Amino acid sequence: MRSYGDPCGVARGLDVIGERWALLVVRDLLLGPKRFNDLHAGLSGVSPNVLTQRLRDLTEHGVVQRRDLPPPTRVRLYELTDRGRALEPLILYLGRWGSQTATAPDGLLGIDSIMLSIKAGFDPAQAAHLHGVYELHIDADTYFIEVTDDSLHISRDSAPTPPHATLTTDLDTLRAICDHQITLAAALDSGSLHLGGDEHAKQGLTDLLLASFMPAPQPADMP
Repeated sequence: MRSYGDPCGVARGLDVIGERWALLVVRDLLLGPKRFNDLHAGLSGVSPNVLTQRLRDLTEHGVVQRRDLPPPTRVRLYELTDRGRALEPLILYLGRWGSQTATAPDGLLGIDSIMLSIKAGFDPAQAAHLHGVYELHIDADTYFIEVTDDSLHISRDSAPTPPHATLTTDLDTLRAICDHQITLAAALDSGSLHLGGDEHAKQGLTDLLLASFMPAPQPADMP
């Protein structure tokens, strides 16, 4: 990897994560380990060779580590180290900052980005209203969300206890809701999205989901 040769902490950090695709690899591992093929599928536009090199670089710098599952699985997973997970606040802040740019590319929003947008948009002042354990089934993936008194945790896993509410849908429908192409009510009516649980918990889950994707407020008309 190339180095800026600058002792400043910003430059030294960019020596580790400044190469193209490196920080997006970290982003897609924040919610849990992934296989190489799953990482590659989630990073549209990266070649297998470049992804292999980025994983190697991040491993050498102690940001990512490999873990081989024992037989009969024989699967190699990539996961963040403690050093890698420490990048989460930076990625969430960068996501909030970047989402305010004037235009967005034409590419599709990935499921990890949607989940992290939910986390980035979490308002601790609303925690009491959103408090609960939620389980989201998006295509073949399952995500566990827990809102406590002042924090929100998301992982690519099943809820460790029975969830208060569940959501089941496909990624295309979830994207359409987040992009305001359809309403959640319309998705429920069409059967493309299902909610389970008591009414209070279902309302908390939908509020949590939609809060990060509300349209930006428009400036008031000038007199």
